[in-house]
Amino acid sequence: MESAVLTITRDGNIGTLWLDSPERRNAMGPEFWNDLPLAMAELGEDRDVRVVVLAARGKHFTAGLDLATMGGAIASSGGDGKHLSPASRAARFMPMVTRLQASITSVERCPKPVIAAVHGACIGGGVDLISACDIRLCSADARFSIRETKIAMVADVGTLQRLPRIIGKGHMAELAYTGKDIDADRAAHIGLVNDVLPDMDALYKAANEMATEIAANSPLAVQGTKHVLQACENRTVEEGLDYVGVWNAAFIQSDDLTEAMTAFFHKRPPVFRGS
Repeated sequence: MESAVLTITRDGNIGTLWLDSPERRNAMGPEFWNDLPLAMAELGEDRDVRVVVLAARGKHFTAGLDLATMGGAIASSGGDGKHLSPASRAARFMPMVTRLQASITSVERCPKPVIAAVHGACIGGGVDLISACDIRLCSADARFSIRETKIAMVADVGTLQRLPRIIGKGHMAELAYTGKDIDADRAAHIGLVNDVLPDMDALYKAANEMATEIAANSPLAVQGTKHVLQACENRTVEEGLDYVGVWNAAFIQSDDLTEAMTAFFHKRPPVFRGS
């Protein structure tokens, strides 16, 4: 994949997707929304990649939606708006917002675990983005804001749907209604992030250490666990148990399981190949 705003690097079984337009504070413009699903598809389909780390170059994770390049299109619903009826404007707006939603959803649907490593500002669309990740870490200088109400918008690409499951309804309502910034300590307190690291270097080290720990496990089991967790979110406990029973009946007889048993009896670490 070639992109002016995203970069992919690989280190063993870890793929890192970098937000890579630091001169614009990694603001989310047209190229970002177009290229993100392509990047996630590439990483998701790469059998050598077992874990994805989502990080950013520069001083900030992201300033959110790039209003300089997209604000006019949103305000006029994709055209100059001069000769459109309200119904026509609405008809133009829906496909645009659906495309942006699908871009963020590509992160959630990646079959591999995705770890967000956040530093500096994570504003507006940045919260949409990290809400679609499986795990979130941040540095002590991180700050987060669901900023949309401050610019007279309702967040519409995933935050209002995903974040309540992460931080709870009360915290969600406070952040969404006020549009306030919260710091790293508050983010950890409400469960938005798993851990706070002292600085960027410690953040990237921790994210890669966690990714390495995950990648050492059977990729079939890890990816199956992610799939089952997502599938059971809207099911009852009984339905979830039935689902995972069927899943394991189909996938448990793997070469990785044989390797795990063999390694146990020979008192050595297993080497999983994802087969």
